[in-house]
Amino acid sequence: MRYRVLGPVRMMSRTPSAAKPRSVLATLLVRHDTVVSTHTLIDELWGAEPPRTATTTLQVYVSQLRKALLAETGEAAAATGPAQPLLTRAPGYLMQTAPEELDLAVFESLRAEGRAAYGRREYEAASRALSRALGLWTGPALSGIPHGPSLETSAIRLNELRAEVLEQRISAELRLGRHHELVGELMALAHEHPLRETLRCHLMVALYRAGRQSDALQVYHQARRSLVDELGVEPGPVLSRLHERVLASDPSLAWHGEPEPRPVPGGGSDDRPANPPTGSPTRYGRDARPAVWLPPAVADFTGREDQLAFGERLLAGDPSGGNRVLVLSGRAGAGKTALAVRLAHHTADRFPGGRVLVRLRNTDGRAVEPRAVMATLLRRLGGPLATGTGAGTDSGTAPGTEPLPPSETELAELLHERTKGRAMLLVLDDAVSEAQVRPVLSAVPDSAVILTSRHRLGALESVRHLTLDVLPLREAEALLTACGGPRMRDAPEAAGEIARLCGRLPLALRVAAAGLAAHPHWTAAGLAQRLRNERTRLAALALGDLDVRGTLLTAYHDMGEEARRAFRILGPAALPDFAPWTATALLATDPAEAERLTEELVRAHLLEARRRPGRLAPVRYSFPALLRPLALEVLAEESPQEGPAAVERLCRAFLALARHADARMAPGRDRLAYEAGPPPGISPEEVVGNAPLQWFQEECAGLSEAVRQAHAAGWWRLCCSLASAAAGYYEAGALWDVWEATHDLALDAARRSGDVHAEAVILRSLGDLAWQRHQAALATERYRLARELFTRHGDEVAAGRCLSAEADALLALGQVARAGPAYARALSVSRPADDARGSAESLRGLALVAQCEGRHEEALARMEECESAARSGGDHRWTAYASRTASALRIALAAGGPAGESPVPLEVRPGVWLFHPSRAVGQAA
Repeated sequence: MRYRVLGPVRMMSRTPSAAKPRSVLATLLVRHDTVVSTHTLIDELWGAEPPRTATTTLQVYVSQLRKALLAETGEAAAATGPAQPLLTRAPGYLMQTAPEELDLAVFESLRAEGRAAYGRREYEAASRALSRALGLWTGPALSGIPHGPSLETSAIRLNELRAEVLEQRISAELRLGRHHELVGELMALAHEHPLRETLRCHLMVALYRAGRQSDALQVYHQARRSLVDELGVEPGPVLSRLHERVLASDPSLAWHGEPEPRPVPGGGSDDRPANPPTGSPTRYGRDARPAVWLPPAVADFTGREDQLAFGERLLAGDPSGGNRVLVLSGRAGAGKTALAVRLAHHTADRFPGGRVLVRLRNTDGRAVEPRAVMATLLRRLGGPLATGTGAGTDSGTAPGTEPLPPSETELAELLHERTKGRAMLLVLDDAVSEAQVRPVLSAVPDSAVILTSRHRLGALESVRHLTLDVLPLREAEALLTACGGPRMRDAPEAAGEIARLCGRLPLALRVAAAGLAAHPHWTAAGLAQRLRNERTRLAALALGDLDVRGTLLTAYHDMGEEARRAFRILGPAALPDFAPWTATALLATDPAEAERLTEELVRAHLLEARRRPGRLAPVRYSFPALLRPLALEVLAEESPQEGPAAVERLCRAFLALARHADARMAPGRDRLAYEAGPPPGISPEEVVGNAPLQWFQEECAGLSEAVRQAHAAGWWRLCCSLASAAAGYYEAGALWDVWEATHDLALDAARRSGDVHAEAVILRSLGDLAWQRHQAALATERYRLARELFTRHGDEVAAGRCLSAEADALLALGQVARAGPAYARALSVSRPADDARGSAESLRGLALVAQCEGRHEEALARMEECESAARSGGDHRWTAYASRTASALRIALAAGGPAGESPVPLEVRPGVWLFHPSRAVGQAA
């Protein structure tokens, strides 16, 4: 072997002595015959802070390796000659190796050979190949060198592969009857790896077959103690079921002197029935013994009291009344199987004929065929092994038994015969579709059935449905405390935050609590901090074989390609929920097709639909907790080119709708134009209708997010236009913080793009914000800057409006004498240009000045002119404002008192009041 990485990293005779060249060698060997980028190697050697000479130093290391490689072969050729295995290939380096030169390549070949032989039940050949593979190891993988991120990941993977090969080799040798020889080795391995349940299973089987039943039981108790103390979890179903079989002295666990064709119990299978003792032939007739095939109930099951009561009432119903079938549906990780098993244990006394669970997916996540489900049920009801029953069944017929019939119809008849008249409960777990379970349900009309599925299975007849949602907050916190121990119990605020960040999803809660229990140096508050980042939250919710992301992905992969694409593309939709038009824009389709796809995702529990009576869109959609980060993740992985285009369509849709709503609210207001129209299928008239203010209220969060997304993507003009279109609503709704955040981004976008006109519009809006916040000096400065930019751009009308706004700031400062001429100058610009909105603003200002200075008739006349200008511009809000102000002036004049001395404050803009008119009058005088 020329190169070794399964242990200390070495070359045949000239391994570099320095650590970093050996790290380069190891990285190239682990990824042999693949180009490794320079960036990856630098990151491996120096991490996040490489020296400035990193590239040059790496080239030196590569040169040293090339010399050592050529020296080994005795070649005198130059480093670029044909004998050199270390080649330069953009964007890095390539290490070429022959298959027999690298121990890793030989190991992978022998591993594949052994696994294939094991699959063919050639256990002797499997044992030989796997033993040879293990013999290549000389220590922990990639040892003797410092590990960066790449080597650390590779070392973990390789060491896990070694453990997997070891477990499979032991499984093969157990099948060959070598349990006596394996006991000592397994004891040492169990001591070295106390949390690997498969090794404990192998040891228990070996001890039991060696006549040491009490020792086998002791192994289980040691394993349970380790798992509870270290992880805060109970043993898994495989180990627990094996414990029950050892306690019962299950004869099928014993060794019978020759290899059996079925898998060894406890050696990697979690649903193998105990065969009856060999002897006289066993027929599929009635069997008085109850068949109990259930995993143990979850010890720390929490909550779901109402659902348990509902299920118990249903299962306690009259059997003569027809099928008692309960469909438990809900999203992945909601605890459907745990609830079904709990129900099965709680109702044991009602089903003396037996309680049997069958999983309806194989280990690859694919649906098990109905005939295979029925064959498994028959075996678990006490019958022999079957042949020819398709995927998901065992092959081979045990001695002294009769084979199962091959056809689905005959299997159904036989299952009907076996269950007829018996009080039985069947749990059919993780159904994929109605078609999968309908033949099975037809065959067991006398049995009660609990079906679990991620789909509602609404096409099934004569069933009761129960949909599991996430846990209520109190129950979620209780589950965290039950699984997380004292550290979780003593930090109730952190537990509440963890429950929220996990979306109160039972699986995520269990993983989070187990993670805390597995790390004694962690705190609940520290765990909450780890979960706050939405983009890394799923990665944090993984521990051993408990992986929230993997579980959620199974639901995603269940869907067809069209629905999977819809799930991905909807990832950028606004939080907390979105209207149907959002789906239309993101999916680039028509409204009817968008609704079909979103409803398909709702049925699969990948989206939620909520009725919102009184809203413009009476139904709004949202992602269940943890699924939005998954959608964004698969979008980036599977169709990265579609993400930006979808976001751009959504931003354009927001812009078109916001401009339409703003135009309905305030015709003539300054807002930036945008050359591109809304995406196809988006009709502003239909979406906004006659309720522009309500549309803004419902979509405010999404509109603000669209501004941020446009800025992040570098769509400067779009960012500015979105912010500008929303400014009127932000002002009307006094949403000052959102106004400031979006417009700061827009101002940055305008300056980055060099768009003078956009910068002027945004500055004018920011001036309005400062004026609303009583920051008159800042408002004046922003209005002045905006006016200068408008003038430079040649937009005299907009510059005139800025003059009117500057006068508003002066009026707020009490400088009435200076405000009047500014309003007059603004009016001299707006009137010749037929700018109705600008004229209305200026006339209103002149009316306010006249009112403050005691010229009440003039104030009324100016306000009536303002009303006329606003009406001609179609601005209902300003028309109503001018009308009520003029009415107040008429009433004040009719009363004979000077309006300027009225204690009622001035309404200087629609809905905005000035509270010191008397002081203003005094200063003016």
